[in-house]
This record gives sequence, C-alpha cells and structure tokens, in this order.
Amino acid sequence: MKLVPLGDRVVLKQLAAEETTKSGIVLPGQSKEKPQQAEVIAVGPGGMVDGKEIKMEVKVGDQVIYSKYAGTDVKLDEEEFIVVRQSDILAIVEA
Repeated sequence: MKLVPLGDRVVLKQLAAEETTKSGIVLPGQSKEKPQQAEVIAVGPGGMVDGKEIKMEVKVGDQVIYSKYAGTDVKLDEEEFIVVRQSDILAIVEA
C-alpha cells in the first residue's frame, strides 16, 4: 500500500533517534524524546486550500524539522508515518 496525501499535506517518516549522546552516554529508551526530524516520503498537490493558493515548498527525499505536536501518526504495513500540513514543517535540513 501507498499513502497519497491530499491538499497541502505531507507524509513524513521519522528519522531514528540518537541512542548515544556526542560524549558517548547511552540514553535509556524512556528518557528519549521523539526527534522532530523526518524525511519527506510523499507530498500533496497543493493548489487551493481553504480559499488560499498553496505552493508546495518541500519535495520527496527532503529532510525536514516539523512542529513538536503536529500531525497524525499513521501505521501502514508495519511502518509508522506522520501526516502533517506543510505549514507544520518549520525548516528543510540541507547538508
């Protein structure tokens, strides 16, 4: 199966959380917070959303930072995704 977002929505796959800090301290599972960095898996068409013209600024493969409490968690074929509005994406991470 495949997720196809509508309107200004974007499907994200969360990047794996760091298991150790830069100084080498191993983080136990409960103390870790979900990372807010994800990879864009699918992008909606944009167009007219709520009476406003929306141009999609992200593309498949981009790594982005998104709002902490944004989106809807979706599980499909044993994989977890997050569906957010483009306005919930705060930045694109460039290497």
